[in-house]
Amino acid sequence: MLKDATNPAELSREDTARFIIDLFHRTIIHHALWFGEVRHQMGMERALEFLHQATRSSYGVQMKHLSQLLGFTMEDGIPGPLLAMDEHALAALRDRVAKNWLAGDGIWFQTIEKTEGLNEAKRCNDSCWAHFSPFEASSIKKLLDLPENPGLQGLKRALAFRVYGLVNEQSFSDETENSFVFQMNDCRVQSARKRKGLADYPCKSAGLVEYSYFARAIDKRVSTECIGCPPDSHPEEWFCAWKFSLAG
Repeated sequence: MLKDATNPAELSREDTARFIIDLFHRTIIHHALWFGEVRHQMGMERALEFLHQATRSSYGVQMKHLSQLLGFTMEDGIPGPLLAMDEHALAALRDRVAKNWLAGDGIWFQTIEKTEGLNEAKRCNDSCWAHFSPFEASSIKKLLDLPENPGLQGLKRALAFRVYGLVNEQSFSDETENSFVFQMNDCRVQSARKRKGLADYPCKSAGLVEYSYFARAIDKRVSTECIGCPPDSHPEEWFCAWKFSLAG
């Protein structure tokens, strides 16, 4: 691609557009690599603090210049075109972005699985969740302005705002003062496999990391217990279920 060009000024309109898309991709990866290296050097807790600071500043700079160049307004940090969308279109965009996240996750898994096998893909997947879950929890805490330890009610709110909360169907049950049970009633990945006549994907190893790390990042006093998750057997009404308890 672009093999005949010796510098960007020689690109056609179409190839310049491709180049711009690649530059956006490089920016995203560079942002992630900075976070990964700071996490490696300083630990997750400090890295998340720096991530939120850098993201806020970087977003402000980038959107300022893009809005001036492309001719759209910014209102309290939000691009005007988003605010101009009607509620149904905005909700559809929200859900599509969430589904694209899930598609990207699946594509990464399949890319590794095709060449390195299922076990290697699962190993990478489980390790990825060890980093993504605390990041997503931290991001949601900032978004919802949750206190340091918001308790079980804060955890329930946070679970609703996960990306999975937009693409799957989930519910809460068996609630007490010090615990509740979270159920994944419909999982897009598992339901798709079921429609194809395939067995459940054995996601328990990832789930043990995903849910315990997420809950602990929301409130360090919360412990997580797996009630059931594939390859465990489960009833028709849910694919996996988890009990969250508050110490003391």
